[in-house]
Amino acid sequence: MNRMRIVWPALAAILATGAVGIAQAQMPSGGPPGWNAAMTKLFGDVKAFSAKAELRALDKAGQPAIQMPMNFALRDNKVRMDIDMTLLKGPKAPPEQVALLKQMAMDRVACIVALDKKAMQIIFPSLAAYVETPLPEDEVAALDKGLKLQKTPLGKETIDGHPCVMNRVVMTDAKGQVAEAVVWNATDLKGFPVQMQMNEKETTVIMRYNEIHLGKPDAKQFDSPAGYTKHADMQQLMIAIAQKQSPKGGPNGRQ
Repeated sequence: MNRMRIVWPALAAILATGAVGIAQAQMPSGGPPGWNAAMTKLFGDVKAFSAKAELRALDKAGQPAIQMPMNFALRDNKVRMDIDMTLLKGPKAPPEQVALLKQMAMDRVACIVALDKKAMQIIFPSLAAYVETPLPEDEVAALDKGLKLQKTPLGKETIDGHPCVMNRVVMTDAKGQVAEAVVWNATDLKGFPVQMQMNEKETTVIMRYNEIHLGKPDAKQFDSPAGYTKHADMQQLMIAIAQKQSPKGGPNGRQ
């Protein structure tokens, strides 16, 4: 069968599921899972850190749809997320799709977002390859126009041993589009948002951070990977994989 036609939709579906609900449908997303321009604003004055993170998406009935652990790092105007697809859980991450990604050496993914360059890289370490693309237009617009934040305290709660102030945050862009989030700001970590929750009609997304290290992570991890092959887009990468794995060396070879 021609696996190229299956693998890319599987990967795209899993990545897209992770991005669903980040800053709601009103603030269009389209970047890597666990990040968008609106969410970056929720870090406030924290401009650099590294942490482990877990994204949990719940369906409209409140049932788990996907659970995605990742490593997360922020340094100035760059964000990096490292994801092992084999660790995903939930009905939105079917085992057969995850297994196919592993078979194609696409189960480990790193995403680097360069806010200053308005570009992102999707890196596949097992393939020694990456794709560099512009940020989605909606994200660029949010970065350029900026977002106004209004924060309202809701109470206090302890998250993973960190005393937090719960804040309702309303984000409004230049066009008057509004998105809301509930953020748990840890008072013992200079207000770091150890948990964020975004709700919409179909999905609730919760991001929780732990093993948080404030300070600048190594700058090298935000650079383009040395020795990796750069591809213009995902389609070109998939063709290269098909050619490499095809017995006949052609893009339409069957196995």
